[in-house]
Amino acid sequence: MSVSHSSRLNKLVREQYMRLPQDGLVQVTYVWIDGSGEGLRCKSRTLDKEPKSIEDVPEWNFDGSSTAQAEGSNSDMFLVPIRMFRDPFCLDPNKLVLCEVLKYNRKPAETNLRHTCKKVMDLVKDSHPWFGMEQEYTLLGINSHPYGWPDNGFPGPQGPYYCGVGADKVYGRDIVESHYKACLYAGVKICGTNAEVMPSQWEFQVGPCEGIEMGDHLWMARFILHRVCEDFGVVATLDPKPMTGNWNGAGCHTNYSTEEMRREGGLKHIEAAIEKLSKRHDYHICVYDPRGGRDNSRRLTGHHETSNIFEFSAGVANRGASIRIPRQVGQDGYGYFEDRRPAANCDPYAVTEAIMRTTVLNETGVETKDYADH
Repeated sequence: MSVSHSSRLNKLVREQYMRLPQDGLVQVTYVWIDGSGEGLRCKSRTLDKEPKSIEDVPEWNFDGSSTAQAEGSNSDMFLVPIRMFRDPFCLDPNKLVLCEVLKYNRKPAETNLRHTCKKVMDLVKDSHPWFGMEQEYTLLGINSHPYGWPDNGFPGPQGPYYCGVGADKVYGRDIVESHYKACLYAGVKICGTNAEVMPSQWEFQVGPCEGIEMGDHLWMARFILHRVCEDFGVVATLDPKPMTGNWNGAGCHTNYSTEEMRREGGLKHIEAAIEKLSKRHDYHICVYDPRGGRDNSRRLTGHHETSNIFEFSAGVANRGASIRIPRQVGQDGYGYFEDRRPAANCDPYAVTEAIMRTTVLNETGVETKDYADH
């Protein structure tokens, strides 16, 4: 198997040092989204005591010229802590802290999509939007070939791998279960996992989360996934179509409801929201991957349980539609619906913000409204 050199280091030696006492000091790891809008970066510092809330974690800075976020002549960027988690790698009392990135003038960095998402979520807070996002990903060896696949060939056709059991059906379960436990320890709202249709492809679900916390928890779950994979010496890619041919792509299906959708008779509100979404398909496709729809064009082909990128569709229990209403919701007459269009490498802040702009704030067309700070 193609795994990294670092993963072959003696982990028992590391444990010897990890057990050393910290004498009341705390290691805090700051995590942020880099200039690609997809990659995550981190660095750590020591605090004199354990922070009890996010307000106890001071702002910090970093060299933005090394993360594609600034020029070398004016490279200092601000890290503003916004959500704190327990650290599953260094353990209590150490912390992981998700941060927003601000430029030298205190304006949000170009890939800081949380800033506008938070404005929108504050505007729509009375509708109590709940989200659950299904993060698909593919495990790769360090040689960029799917983990567990034959070096010079392909595994058998899709069919036996989805929710599979057995050494010839699933590859990398140790990684998946380690990630699950690490998220639970950290306080990430992970709610499930399963093997996916393509071998070496997996999914975890995060939610239900209300408002801005959806993006916060999914980004931290992604960070933890990459760190766990680092320990095992493999790579987790969020590429929406990592393998061409007759193989499923990877999405980030987004389940959504408002309070009125969750009440008895809520189906009419679900249908009204879907009608609004149907008239703004192009706008949503543009924000559902980091490249304005180009990544998703490789995935949303109308095949492999996807809709066609150029057409909007909706249906009950239809996994080939843009929007799926679960069968149970159709029977109950209330609940939620699933937007199946977001790509695996989407920014959850952009996705959830777009859904709220269209379904609650009633925006139309491809332009977005700029709301004043609330």
